[in-house]
Amino acid sequence: MTDFQIKKIAIIGQGYVGLPLAIAFSDFFPVIGFDINKTRIDELKAGIDRTLETPADELMRARSLFTKSEQRKGYDASAAVQDIADANVYIVTVPTPIDRYNSPDLSPLLAASKMIGELLKVGDLVIYESTVYPGCTEEECVPVLEKNSGLKFNQDFFVGYSPERINPGDKVNSLQKVMKVTSGSTAAAGLVVDGLYKQIIHAGTHLAPSIKVAEAAKVIENAQRDVNISFMNELALIFDRVGIDTQDVLDAAGTKYNFLRFKPGLVGGHCISVDPYYLAQKATQLGYHPHVILSGREVNDQVASFIASKVVKLMIQKNIKFDGAKALVLGVTFKENCPDIRNSKVVDMIQDLKEFGLEVDIYDPWVNPDELKKHFGLNLLTTLPQSGNYDSIILAVGHREFLHLDLKNLKKNPSVVFDIKGILDRKLVDARL
Repeated sequence: MTDFQIKKIAIIGQGYVGLPLAIAFSDFFPVIGFDINKTRIDELKAGIDRTLETPADELMRARSLFTKSEQRKGYDASAAVQDIADANVYIVTVPTPIDRYNSPDLSPLLAASKMIGELLKVGDLVIYESTVYPGCTEEECVPVLEKNSGLKFNQDFFVGYSPERINPGDKVNSLQKVMKVTSGSTAAAGLVVDGLYKQIIHAGTHLAPSIKVAEAAKVIENAQRDVNISFMNELALIFDRVGIDTQDVLDAAGTKYNFLRFKPGLVGGHCISVDPYYLAQKATQLGYHPHVILSGREVNDQVASFIASKVVKLMIQKNIKFDGAKALVLGVTFKENCPDIRNSKVVDMIQDLKEFGLEVDIYDPWVNPDELKKHFGLNLLTTLPQSGNYDSIILAVGHREFLHLDLKNLKKNPSVVFDIKGILDRKLVDARL
C-alpha cells in the first residue's frame, strides 16, 4: 500500500462521530457522508445538525467546496449506496450499542460491513472507528467484507482501526485537538491510516502495533472512567448511611496532591456505560470473569434507583404525601450542554419516581421533545414554568441554563430539592449525590 492514493472517502454514519470527521477530511478530499436515516441526510443538506456538533456555516462551507471544486474536495451527504460506490476509503462510524441483556449488539457494525463488502474493489481501504472489543474487527467484520466482496483480506483490500474520541458537547477537546490512535492490518496499511489522520489531527497520532491493541486502548479508556466513577458512587451510598455529604468529603480529600477528582453521578451515554460490557464479554469468552469491571457496572446501575428512593424518603421525613405528588426533573440528557439522550440514566430515575406514585414533569432546553417521546415515551415541557406547585425538584443534569435557577416559585412548602450535580446554592437543597 505504499503508493496508495485517496480518490474519495465514504464515511458510514453521520452522527456525533461521523459528521465532524467528514467535515474535517473534506478540506483535503472529496467526502461522502452516508447515513441510512434519510431525514438526517435531508437536514444535513439544509445545513442542520441536530447534534449541535457542527455549526450550519461550517457545514454549508464544506458542501459548497464539493460543488466548486468539481468534487476534488468538499462534503456531500447521501442515503444512496450508489453515491459511495466509487470511494476507495470507507470509514465506519456506526453505533455499537448493547442489548437489553447488556450484551454487545454488533448488528449495525455488521450491516455496514456487508454494505461495504458489496462495494469493495481491489486496493480499497476500510477503517473502523466504532468502539468494539479487542479482536472484533478482524474476527467479525473482516469475514463479512470477504464474503460479500469475494476479495482476499490483506491481499486485495486492507483494514485499519482508529477509535473515535469524540466528546459530545465539548467545544474545547474537539476532533482535531485530541491525539488519535491509528492502526492497520499490515505495517504498510498502518502507515497509510496514520498518514491519513495526520492531515486532520493537529494534536498528532499514535500508531499502535496492531488493530487489537488499538481496539483495546479505546475500550479501556471508558472502562477506566466507569470504574473510577463507580467508586465515587459507592462512596455516596456509604456516606448517605453515615449521614455526611459526599461532596464535602471529596472537597476535603481533594486537598491532597494525588487525589483523583472523580465525582459520583448517573453514568449513561454511548460510551462509559456501554464499552465495559464489550471488554467483559471478550474476557468471558476467553474464560476469565472480569470482577472489577462488572462490579463497577453494577454499582453505577444502582444510582438511579438510589436517588429516586432518597427523594421519597426525604418527602416522608417532611410528611409530604408522595402518592400523587408532583416532581420536576431538570435535565434528561446523559451529560450537560448537549442534546444527547442515548442511554440516559435520568430516564431510569424518572421511571422509578413514577413507580413510587409521583407525577413527573421533565424540562430540558437542549432536548427535542419528539426525540424523547420516540425513544422513551416521555413528554417534555417546552418551557420552564414561571411558577409551580412541585413537591420535589431534582436537578439531574448540569446544563448552563440551570446554574442560577430561582426555585422559590416552583416548589411547595414543604418540598424536597435534590441536586444530583452539586451546582445549586447549598442552602437551597435538601440533598446532593
